[in-house]
Amino acid sequence: MYVLPEPRSMEYQFGRYRVCYHGTIYLAEGTEPEDYRSASLLKKELQEQLGFFWEIEKGSAAKGAAAKKNLKQACIVLQKKEETEKEKPEGYRLQINQQGIFITGESSAGLWYGVQTLRQMLRQEDAILPCLEIEDEPALPNRGFYHDATRGRIPKMEELKQMVDHLAFYKINQLQLYIEHSFLFPDFSEVWRDDTPLTAEDILELDRYCKERYIDLVPSIASFGHLYKVLRTRQYAGLCELPDAEKEPFSFPGRMAHHTIDVTQEESFELVKKMIEDFMPLFTSRYFNVCADETFDLGKGKSKEEGERIGREGLYVSFLKRICALVAEHGRIPMFWGDIICEFPDAIKELPEGTICLNWGYSPKQSAEDTKKFQEVGAIQYVCPGVQGWNSLVNDMKGAYENISRMCRYAHEYGAVGVLNTDWGDYGHINHPEFSTTGMIYGAAFSWNPHIPSRGEINPAIAKVEYEDSRGWFVDTISGLYECSIFSWYFMVAYKERCQGRAGLEAEHYDIKNVRWEALADAEDQLSERELELYEEMTCMEERGRKRVYAYLLAAEGIRLFNQIGKIVGGLEEGGQIDKNALASSLEHWYRRYRLLWYTVSRESELYRIGEVISWYGDYLRSDIK
Repeated sequence: MYVLPEPRSMEYQFGRYRVCYHGTIYLAEGTEPEDYRSASLLKKELQEQLGFFWEIEKGSAAKGAAAKKNLKQACIVLQKKEETEKEKPEGYRLQINQQGIFITGESSAGLWYGVQTLRQMLRQEDAILPCLEIEDEPALPNRGFYHDATRGRIPKMEELKQMVDHLAFYKINQLQLYIEHSFLFPDFSEVWRDDTPLTAEDILELDRYCKERYIDLVPSIASFGHLYKVLRTRQYAGLCELPDAEKEPFSFPGRMAHHTIDVTQEESFELVKKMIEDFMPLFTSRYFNVCADETFDLGKGKSKEEGERIGREGLYVSFLKRICALVAEHGRIPMFWGDIICEFPDAIKELPEGTICLNWGYSPKQSAEDTKKFQEVGAIQYVCPGVQGWNSLVNDMKGAYENISRMCRYAHEYGAVGVLNTDWGDYGHINHPEFSTTGMIYGAAFSWNPHIPSRGEINPAIAKVEYEDSRGWFVDTISGLYECSIFSWYFMVAYKERCQGRAGLEAEHYDIKNVRWEALADAEDQLSERELELYEEMTCMEERGRKRVYAYLLAAEGIRLFNQIGKIVGGLEEGGQIDKNALASSLEHWYRRYRLLWYTVSRESELYRIGEVISWYGDYLRSDIK
C-alpha cells in the first residue's frame, strides 16, 4: 500500500480492520464547523469507492479514548488536539485498530490531510484496511503549484476547481496562476477584447474554493517583463522598452523574450500600480507575486542612457523596489522571480522586509549554486523546479523527476521556506494539462518529506494511487512517450517561423540542427510499443484511470505525425515514400480531435495559434501538388 506524499512515520500493527457497510463518521468535541467538510469528503469517498452510505454525527461519544471503548459499530473518529498540545499546524495522526479509525489533527488543516491519507488507502485496500499508526507532518510549510494561465491556455472554471481538488489530495497548500493579459482588467479592453479572460468573479469564486481546501491562492501577475499583449496595444505600446516592438510579427519565442516595460517613464509605474491594485483585492492571500523575471531588454532601448548612468542592476533594483514597496504598503508580502537578481544577490537586502525570492531552475542537472547564494545573503526563498511540459506535446517526466528531486533536496538542505513547482505553457501550451500530473505529484511528495525515493519507487506508487493501475506500470509507460518525440513541437514551430522569416532577434531559437535525426528511424517502432502498452494498461486500471488514457493515445498519434514531418523537413524520406497529401489530411484530422480535447478543460484562449502552425504544415505538405 502506498501513501503520497510518503508519511514521516508509518508503523503496521497486527490485524486488519473491516470497514462495514453501516457505520458512522464522528466529529469529536473540539472540532469546528469547517471540519464538517473533512467529514463530508470522507463520506463521499466511502460512497464512491465502496458504495457505503455512512452517517455523520457529532458528540461526546466520539471523543478520544472513550470512543475507542464505547463505540460498537464501525466508526471513523475525526478529532483535534487540545490547543496546548499542538506542535505542527499541519500535522496529523492516523490510527487504525480493531476499535475503528481515528484521525487526530493538529489543526483543521491537519485533520484534512489525515482524511486525504485515508482516502488513498481506501482506493487501494477497499473495505479491509491494515491496522497501523501514522504520524505525519510536512517538512516545508509552503508547498505550491504554479500554473501558466496565459501562454495559450486559460482553464475553464470547472478545470480550475478539479485542479484544486487534485492538489489538495496530495497535500499541496498553495496555488498561483500566471497572468500577463488573461485577466479582465477593467481598463484593458484593448488587451483582452479578442480573448477569453478570467474575470473578477472567477477569481473570487476560486479563492473561496481554495480556502475551503486549505490552499492559499496567491495572486501572480507580470509587472516588469513579459507584457506582450499589453505593450502591443495602441494605448500602451509607448511604454515598451524597445521602440516599435508592437510592429514585429508574432513569434512564439519573441512573445516571451521581449516586451519589458520602460522603467524611465513614470507612466509605466502608474500602469503597474493600477494592475496590482485592481487585482489584489480579489484575493485573501497575504502574498503577492510581482514576477519581474526575464527583463531581457532592460537598458537596451529607451532606458539605455539611464542604464549607462546607473547600470542595469540599478535600473532593475530601483523599479523592483517600487513595485515591492507598493505591495508591502497594502499589507501583503511581495514575491518575485530571482533569475535577474541572482547576478547581484546583495540587492535583496534593499527590498522590503519579508520579501520572498522565487529561485527557479529547470535543468535536470540544476546546480545548487543559486540556492546557496541566496542563503548566504539571508534571502527568504522558495525553490522552484518545473514539470517539464513546455515546448512539447508530452512532458519529459524523467527530466521532471531529476529537476524536481534536486531542487527539493536543495530546499531542505539550504533552509528554503517553500517549494513552488511550475507548469509553464511556452509555445502555446500544447501539452494537455493531464500530462503534468506526475510532475505535480513529485513536487508534492518531495516538499512534504525530505526522504526522496527513486523513480523506481515512486512511479509505481503514482500509478497505483493516482491512476488506480493494479500493475503499477502506467507512469513508466507514459514516460516513454517523450523519448519517441524527435521532431517535437519546438522544432515544428522553429522550422515554420524560420521559413516565414520571423527569426529576428531570436535567431538562435530557429536552428533545428539539434534534432536527433538518427533517432527518427527507431522512434516509430518505440512509439508503436508504447501505444500497445497504453491499451494493455487500460485492462489493469479502474474507470477513473482508464478514462485518462485517451489523451496519451492522442498525443502518441501527434508525435508520430510530427516525426513524419521531420523526415520530410530533414530530407530523410526513403525514396519519397511518404504520401504528403495523406499526411496533411491525417494531421488536420488529428488537430480536430485535439481541439475537442482542448475544449474539455480550456477556454478558447489562444488555441488559434496552434491551429495556425497545423494549417501551415498542411499547406507546406501540399505545396508541390499540381
